[in-house]
Amino acid sequence: MGVTVRQKVKGKGKPWWVFIAHNGKRKSIRVGDRTAAEALAGKIQEKLKTGELQITPDKKIPTFGEYVRKWLDTYGETHLKYSTIKGYDSIMRIHLGPLMDRQINQIARTEIKDLIYTKLKDGLAPATVSRIKALISGVLSHALEDGLVLANPASRLGRQIKGKDRKADINPLTREEAKALLETLAEHYHRYYPFFLCALRTGMRLGELRGLEWGDIDFRGGFIEVRRGYVKGQITTPKNRKGRRVDMSPQLADTLKELRTERKREALARGWGEVPERVFVNEAGQVIDEWNLRARVFYKALTKAGMRHMRIHDLRHTFASFLIQNGESLAYVRDQLGHKSIQITVDIYGHLVPGANRQAVAKLDDTFSPLADSQAGCV
Repeated sequence: MGVTVRQKVKGKGKPWWVFIAHNGKRKSIRVGDRTAAEALAGKIQEKLKTGELQITPDKKIPTFGEYVRKWLDTYGETHLKYSTIKGYDSIMRIHLGPLMDRQINQIARTEIKDLIYTKLKDGLAPATVSRIKALISGVLSHALEDGLVLANPASRLGRQIKGKDRKADINPLTREEAKALLETLAEHYHRYYPFFLCALRTGMRLGELRGLEWGDIDFRGGFIEVRRGYVKGQITTPKNRKGRRVDMSPQLADTLKELRTERKREALARGWGEVPERVFVNEAGQVIDEWNLRARVFYKALTKAGMRHMRIHDLRHTFASFLIQNGESLAYVRDQLGHKSIQITVDIYGHLVPGANRQAVAKLDDTFSPLADSQAGCV
């Protein structure tokens, strides 16, 4: 039995390999630098001694591309959301070209790090690079479980990606801007006014608004049940896979009641037969097209209102900022937005809490004041 470490081709920057000879079987693994190769060799040596590892050199090793496609067809179809699978398909097609044809057990840690650095240098957002890394690491973790690799070379590489501050990515409207936008929509894009009012009064995501159905609205209770989203032409669960209940303001409730009445008249006039189950539909009674909504309604409304450019998603941030300005707790904001944890809410919106830092410092004080006591003794 033997485990050795060396370069096949000597020279600076050339990869290091771990060579295994055990029970008449041989195997070689391309690792990267010498330190990583020696560390892996030590682990292999221990596992061979205890019988935890068996060498199977005759086993056909798939390429990364072959394995990731099989992984998506099996694990992905049963555990991942449709939108996540489509996102991974896009990552594979656009970003993982250098890895797709490599045998999965020959991918070195240095290659993955180089890929990460290249994408960051190319100007990709840290969040996008994190998704790329997450896909690679997730696939290699499953390959490790299947015995195709002896270690996951993508593990613990998240620290290589310096993400930007979440709060730097929010761009909420002021109350005056929100009022101007709604007035412009009501005047020039009346059909879409209820959609954007709902966005500003509930903080629902774009996909959740497009997937909203009349049966989700409880006018008597004054709330909306967020049960689904409509993303990339597919019905999906909300982002964190859990539904939530959001409170409905009187203004929004009245607007949606009027919309329901109008929709009944429209269904009769256009010969739809019945009112569409979706709350927000286009002139044909179908789900609103995302591109048209952005380009032909939202961006044009911003221009007509003389406002700065922003994203539809910033309406969600606007909703949260208004709640905080009104003195609502971050826990309530979390519940209304459907965040997975309070930490996400704090990271994004904590700095908006009025006087939060000053109040925290004030709590450090006690009632003792040596200056006041000394002055009192002089009287």
